[in-house]
Amino acid sequence: MTAAVRLAGVWVSYGEYPILQDLSLEVSAGSFFIVIGPNSAGKTTLAKTMVGVVPPQRGLVEILGRPLSTYSRKALARQVAVVPQFSPVEVPFTVREVVLMGRSPHLSLAGLERRRDLEIAAEAMAVTQVAHLANRRLDQLSGGERQRVIIARAICQQPQILILDEPTASLDLAHQIHIMDLLERLKEERGFTIIMISHDLNLAAIYGDQLLLLHQGRVASQGTPAEVLTYEILERAYGCVLLVGHNPLLQRPQVTLVPGRFLVHLHKEDKKA
Repeated sequence: MTAAVRLAGVWVSYGEYPILQDLSLEVSAGSFFIVIGPNSAGKTTLAKTMVGVVPPQRGLVEILGRPLSTYSRKALARQVAVVPQFSPVEVPFTVREVVLMGRSPHLSLAGLERRRDLEIAAEAMAVTQVAHLANRRLDQLSGGERQRVIIARAICQQPQILILDEPTASLDLAHQIHIMDLLERLKEERGFTIIMISHDLNLAAIYGDQLLLLHQGRVASQGTPAEVLTYEILERAYGCVLLVGHNPLLQRPQVTLVPGRFLVHLHKEDKKA
């Protein structure tokens, strides 16, 4: 099976500072692939490199078996949709207008939507449960509602690959689960390949088919959640003490932070002993 995304020997630097170093990976088509890692590991740069926003100095990027360099911007947008980490809030557009922007790669030179484009936008709003907000402006919505609208816009592109940069950041627990369940349904029901950047190790453990742990621009570990989320691997990458247990409900790893005060207490107890 052709990989949805493949990187081979990719190097990216900002000036003299290396961000991605000899990075090679494959994302299987139809999988939920989650990229984790500490701050400044290169996660967002990796996402930008996958869509050509940041071109590599060396190495190859392939999308659906074709070199990224062979795609026009419009052709690439028909295959890959991106949900950025930060989306503009104060925009004078309604939800329907924002979602319809996702049809841009499919429109004629005149740029006029046809009935089918309107139907696809309506379906995307229904799937993301924002249809009742269609006539509201984006700046009138809550954070969770705005995130669902931006995902609806991405769905409206009808891509095969959806790349999301921290889509659950700053959302409460209920909205986090709603967004993650939505992404899982897009994978299962529509065959999307989901590539997501996340700082939440437990969400990655629950939803990820494959995890990629980046550290200092290199692959620290890649595999299933059980293979990547071990305390030895995570402590080397994050530089802090973690407890990795087992979620009995989901049969997945569960990561717990160990507070510094607990370590101080243990150190004192050791001295007494």
